[in-house]
Amino acid sequence: VGNTHTAYVMESMMDLVAEQTGTDPLALRLSMLPGETKEQQRMVGVLNRVAQLSDWQSGAADGRARGLAVHYSFGSFVAEVAEVSGGGDAPVKIEKVFAAVDCGVPVNPDVIRAQIEGGIGYGIGHVMRDEITLTEGEVDQWNFPDYEPLRISDIGAIEVAVIASTEPPTGVGEPGTPPAGPALANAIARAGGPRVTDLPMIGQVDFA
Repeated sequence: VGNTHTAYVMESMMDLVAEQTGTDPLALRLSMLPGETKEQQRMVGVLNRVAQLSDWQSGAADGRARGLAVHYSFGSFVAEVAEVSGGGDAPVKIEKVFAAVDCGVPVNPDVIRAQIEGGIGYGIGHVMRDEITLTEGEVDQWNFPDYEPLRISDIGAIEVAVIASTEPPTGVGEPGTPPAGPALANAIARAGGPRVTDLPMIGQVDFA
């Protein structure tokens, strides 16, 4: 599915623009969404909600950094903030991920939260260390010993806000995944770590 790598490129580039122009990442994104269409309004809605949820304007606590990403996929809008500690010479620890989702009428909010949580884990697990390599056309990785999935200790906590809506219900199975990777990458860069443009991160970022 193209949304995963497309979101990583787009949202990493957005953060680079914010960094180079000295602009707040949230303010930069909002400046490009004047609210002229319903889609723009809904994108603004998830950005503002995740900013509120994470207390974005107050900034991260000492020793921590935050990264932001937002993406539209499968008819749904999802914005995420990843908060990390460490960076630079210290191992990176993912302390918390905040997410806001607008998927139309929230038929079952508990299921929506569970799906977004799972999508975040799936997205972060893959950008962290999952790699497929080939030798003479044969896949090198055999099973989980050399293709390590996300572990429960990799993310400290996840908090999801489901936005009330009267729009037709849309997807929740995958939309939580695309913003997860770039949100983490942007947080790592702002924590003094590398700007990761080649995935997976393992070998470039030391995770706690």
